Amino acid sequence: MNKNGIILNDFDSIKLNMSANLERIIYEQDLINFAEVSGDTNPIHLNKKFAAKSIFGEQVSHGMLVASFISAVFGTIFPGPGWIYISQNIEFKAPVFIGDKVVVNVNVAKILKLRKMVEFKTIVTVRDKTVVNGLAVLKAP
Repeated sequence: MNKNGIILNDFDSIKLNMSANLERIIYEQDLINFAEVSGDTNPIHLNKKFAAKSIFGEQVSHGMLVASFISAVFGTIFPGPGWIYISQNIEFKAPVFIGDKVVVNVNVAKILKLRKMVEFKTIVTVRDKTVVNGLAVLKAP
């Protein structure tokens, strides 16, 4: 921890299988806010009548909103402030609905010592079902 109370994980403290989690409930206002910021105003996210006629039968969260919580873990929890997000591959496995509690888990899969980078498995679940998964690479500050 630095003098400002920020937890810092330096490269040498990172070990295989270290992990962190974040839980977040998806609210309708999250979809509205994300649409405003991203410009993704697809009515499947924002219009109850339109979404009711979709394959999901109701409004569904933006996939990228859900995936953005992975970034929240990296930047604020583990490995923490200052680390640089280099890449992320994402696979969307299932929809996320208003009221769902998403659980984000990042887990150290590989340490690239020469480049001072770490590869993480990233998994987002709802009720123990994987909704998003992938791999991310971060570079130490």
